[in-house]
Amino acid sequence: MRTYAMTGGATGIGAELKRQLQDGGHTVISVDIKEGDIIADLSTVDGRETAIGGIQRMAPDGLDGFIPCAGLPPVAKPLSLIAQVNYFAVVATVKGLRGLLEKKKGSVLFVSSNSAPMVAVEDSFVQNCLAGDEEAACTEIDGRDGHTAYAGSKRAVTVWMRRHVVEYAAAGVRMNAVAPGITMTPLTDRVFADAELGPVMKEFGDSVPVGRPAQPVDIANVMRFMLSDEASYLCGSVFFVDGGSDAMMRADDF
Repeated sequence: MRTYAMTGGATGIGAELKRQLQDGGHTVISVDIKEGDIIADLSTVDGRETAIGGIQRMAPDGLDGFIPCAGLPPVAKPLSLIAQVNYFAVVATVKGLRGLLEKKKGSVLFVSSNSAPMVAVEDSFVQNCLAGDEEAACTEIDGRDGHTAYAGSKRAVTVWMRRHVVEYAAAGVRMNAVAPGITMTPLTDRVFADAELGPVMKEFGDSVPVGRPAQPVDIANVMRFMLSDEASYLCGSVFFVDGGSDAMMRADDF
């Protein structure tokens, strides 16, 4: 059986993936801000170090996989929190756990979004993230909008993954990303309840080609496959699990 670590395992997609992995007999070390094996606030440098150190103590022999699943929605305030959790915490924990992943030739599974392509790589917020300038990224995004904060953070983290795939693969660590569409989780409920973004989300959800938004199990099923031996040749891939929404919006891009 395998040993996995994940952030954001208390609710939503993370909780469902944790359940599936545990039902398969695997050990899952969960990091979350309120409920988990390790309690840590990933928006802070100290919290990220707490998460990394806790996982290192609980999995001294290495990790078969790491899933940085913790994330904040576009309605989180201040918007800088989205940058801190969705991008900077993800990159910090992946870097910090690389040694454990190399021990077992494990894999990293990022959680992107089908909204990520909506913000260009050239956007200054994305560029500040990729440059590792947390202060600049946070200062800038606090003056912008929630959509750019969320989609931009997901664009940045996916680009970071793609840019580092060769380096990590050379050390035996594969990296991939899942890109969900609208998925009915407690975080999504917060967006639906927002006066500005709620109607937009509802309209977009009604347009999903397969006729419904996703449930956490729809996303976790694919993630579990991507972590399995059957997916051992996946490296640098981004799986859109969004009921056809990405194809609907960007038919000529793949």
